Amino acid sequence: MEQPRKRAKPGRAPAPAGRKSRPRQAEVARLAGVSQATVSLVLNARRDGKGATISEETRQRVLDAARSLGYVPDPAARRLAAARNNLLGVFSFTSTFPTDVQHSYYPFLVGVEQEAAARGYDLVLFTASSGGGPDALSRVRLADGCLFLGRHVPRAELKRLVADGFPVVHLGRREELEGLAWVGADYVSASREVVAHLADLGHRRIVLVREDDDAPASTDRQQGFLDGLDGAGLAGGPDSVLRCADPVSEVTAERVRELVAEGVTAFVAEETDTGAAWQALTGAVAGAGLSCPGDVSLALLGSPPPELAAGPVPTGFDVPRHELGAAAVRLLSAQVAGEEADEPLVACEFRAGLTAGPAPVPEP
Repeated sequence: MEQPRKRAKPGRAPAPAGRKSRPRQAEVARLAGVSQATVSLVLNARRDGKGATISEETRQRVLDAARSLGYVPDPAARRLAAARNNLLGVFSFTSTFPTDVQHSYYPFLVGVEQEAAARGYDLVLFTASSGGGPDALSRVRLADGCLFLGRHVPRAELKRLVADGFPVVHLGRREELEGLAWVGADYVSASREVVAHLADLGHRRIVLVREDDDAPASTDRQQGFLDGLDGAGLAGGPDSVLRCADPVSEVTAERVRELVAEGVTAFVAEETDTGAAWQALTGAVAGAGLSCPGDVSLALLGSPPPELAAGPVPTGFDVPRHELGAAAVRLLSAQVAGEEADEPLVACEFRAGLTAGPAPVPEP
């Protein structure tokens, strides 16, 4: 499960010698040991009665930290922060917003839209194709805050938004960017459960097929897969994971036959927005002339790509995309209001499917 985030210990520290840049609210938050939303609430001295109640002790700690750093509020930023217009931005790192109900992003957007409407917000949509250059994300400041979704993100631009105190939430785990709020699914536990299911069916050699990618969703699935092998007392290590730069060219019928000859009886593929691993795996199994689940069992850590959705329902789990979209809006609206909030990891639901069966009995 998600580990609680460590907060900086409060204290006093002089501003770095020779500093040229203006101290930012993120630095004040780290020194005071509070969230950036709390710093914004204290330093903006809101008197409208909305938002969280700040204790006198916390308020003084923030003020002491700001004073020791020489923090001076940015007048332009304060004007922007005061100009609430009940708009939440949604930024997709794809060229267009998906309208096909089978697209993996579509349920996210349904959850976002319904939760935003329930909270009295309108949405403004941004895509990666609507601008470029180092300030490509600056236009999201038209909204009161912005939700980002996508497998790969421009870290520098997002880091700047967070440092400026602009409300930002990423849909999907993003712990590598300090101060970035995010909501995510518990892919580790869900992947572990899929492997346990295969082990219960008698499979002793299981291989994961995944793309060559360091996206958190991929690393979480692999961690859960390896945890599942360990929990079932099965061999893990490098030979249990096929990490492919190009799954279609690397996961071939010949490669699958070789692995089956070595004793592999089940394959697991990760879900991504490309669907490449699952497409390559199912194509290679069919090309090898193997039946599923008679000769070999297959499982998918997520949902199948739209073009394969008409096939047999794969064993695996369903990602709670609608719930994740709603949770992201709740977290973002709390940031906009200057409130403390947290959203736990959302559990995925195991899917028995039709592609996994008992491990074949070796011929004597």
